[in-house]
Amino acid sequence: MRYALAVLETQNFRSAATRSNVSQSGLSMQLHKLEALLDTVLFDRSRQPVLPTPEGTRVLDQMRTILRETERLGRIVADDSDPSGAFRLGVIPSLSSSVVPLFLPRFMAKFPKVQLSIEELKTEEMIERLRSDTLEAGIAAIPLERPGVIEMSIGLEAMFAYLPPGDPLLKKAKIQQEELAKRELFVMPEGHCFRTQVLSYCKASSEQKKSRLHFESGNFETLIELIDRGLGATVLPALVARSLDDERREAQLRAFSGPTPLREIGLITGRLDLRRNVTEALAALLKQELSELLGSTPKRSVVLDPFSKDASA
Repeated sequence: MRYALAVLETQNFRSAATRSNVSQSGLSMQLHKLEALLDTVLFDRSRQPVLPTPEGTRVLDQMRTILRETERLGRIVADDSDPSGAFRLGVIPSLSSSVVPLFLPRFMAKFPKVQLSIEELKTEEMIERLRSDTLEAGIAAIPLERPGVIEMSIGLEAMFAYLPPGDPLLKKAKIQQEELAKRELFVMPEGHCFRTQVLSYCKASSEQKKSRLHFESGNFETLIELIDRGLGATVLPALVARSLDDERREAQLRAFSGPTPLREIGLITGRLDLRRNVTEALAALLKQELSELLGSTPKRSVVLDPFSKDASA
């Protein structure tokens, strides 16, 4: 059944075999045996990508349920002991470089029985993986308010404007969101929730005014380098801004006037009853690490919706 679900998720026999650590011929032979046992053809092998047949779709859904409940049965006892076992964690790209190094060394030292696997995923991919039981938890911007997704808040991160040297706005201690919108904003690509938060807060359109240069990057270091060289402007979350040297923080980083824009960071999961001990241990550690770095929440602040197109300040 696990081989069949691997084919369903990868839509390719070779990829499914690689994921399952078996030969392609071995995987195919086992699937043929399973189909003969069930008297049902699970996959349409005449096309690429490999897709389930109508009958196969119903059978595969039931297989997923069986494996889920089998795993749950085994974990009921395991969750009464120390955190252990394989744990698959997703992290959105805009949090990966700043959050993972914060908790990973301490988590691995504190919970040596946990085999942690971390993968960068966009939010929508993460939600789909949680629903398909190929991911135990994820670190993402919340609130998401999606059916079947449980959210645990672990931190509130302020956002700052980052401007090129010599920009007139740097003469101010704080700047207005509308002022930044008049600059050419370098942001993350479509599909990244941080992009949506920045554009909606600054009241900027994803279709900005025509210019000789249009650039998007999922890497904050690249955006910072471009701004340092006098191109455009961007918005940096606090955890990224803290990596700047003191000179650049003082010279090029500015807070926003009015309520402080915040990104709420959360640990999300599809099933808190399964792997509860690992999930709760991870959430507690993340919350502690982020609290020490981010400090108290500003009195005047606004949490930005990761998917809203019209966030107001």
